Amino acid sequence: MNPDPLIKAIDVGYTYPNGTPALDGINFIANKGEKIALIGPNGSGKSTFLYLLDGLLLPTTGKIWIKGEELTKKNLDRIRPIIGFIFQNPDDQLFSHTIWDDVAFGPRNLGLDDKEVEKRVKRSLEILDILELSDKSPNNLSGGQKRLASIAGVLAMDPEIILLDEPTSNLDPRSSSNLIRLLLNLNKERGITLIIATHDIDNVPLYSDKVYVMKGGKFISEGSPEDIFSRPDIIRDASLRLPRITHLMEILNKEDGIPIRNPYPLTIGEARNEILRHVKKEQ
Repeated sequence: MNPDPLIKAIDVGYTYPNGTPALDGINFIANKGEKIALIGPNGSGKSTFLYLLDGLLLPTTGKIWIKGEELTKKNLDRIRPIIGFIFQNPDDQLFSHTIWDDVAFGPRNLGLDDKEVEKRVKRSLEILDILELSDKSPNNLSGGQKRLASIAGVLAMDPEIILLDEPTSNLDPRSSSNLIRLLLNLNKERGITLIIATHDIDNVPLYSDKVYVMKGGKFISEGSPEDIFSRPDIIRDASLRLPRITHLMEILNKEDGIPIRNPYPLTIGEARNEILRHVKKEQ
C-alpha cells in the first residue's frame, strides 16, 4: 500500500484581499524525495502557491495537507518546521548582524538548547562550504553568497521539504550551476523534497523529475520533463519556451530535415548522443 503523499492540495484557490484572483482549482501531489518544478509566466500563480504551501497564506477555497495533516491556522507552528522556504530575494531572509546569527535564528526559535543550535548552524554552514562567512555581515556578501547563507538558515531547521522561488535569479552561470549541484546533493543525500518555482527553463531538466505548467492560476499540464517538453504547444501556450538545446533539436528536425528522435534531447549530454547517433548512421 502506497504511503500518503508528503503534500496534497485539492481544489485550492486563492484571492488576495484586494480582490485579485491568484489561484483557481489547484490540485497537486508531492511525494517524499521528489524534485518538482513549477513553470509559468509572471502572474501565473507560482509564488502564491509556494506561499500557501508554507502557510504564509491560507487557501480561500480548497485544502492543503502536509504529511496527512490539514494545514490550518491552528497547526502552523507544528507544520512549519517541516518546510523551509527560500525566497527569491535573499535579503528578505537575512536580517541579523552576522551570518552565524542568521542561520541560528530558526533553531533558536524552535526552542533548541545552545549546544544543539551550534551543532546545526555549523553543520549547515559546512554543507554549503561557507563556514568562513560565519562572522560576516550579510551586507558584505555577494548575491551568490547571500543565496547560500539563506539556504543554510533553512537547512538548520532540518526540514523535509524545501520550497524555492526563482533560486537561480541574479546568479552568474557558475553560481547557478553550483547551486543546482547543491540542491541535487541535498535531495540525494538527505531525501529532501524540492519544489522550485522558476523561469530558468534550461535548468529544469537538470533538477526536476516532475514539472507542473501554470497559466492563469491553474495547472494546465503536468508530467516528467520529457513529457512536458515534448509538447511545444503547451509550453508556448503558457508564454514559455523550450530549453535551448531542445529548441535546437526541434529546428534541426523540422526545418533541416534531420531525423532527431522525439522526445527531443533536453540536455547537452542527450543532444550529443543523438547527434553522434545520426552521424554514425550516415557514415
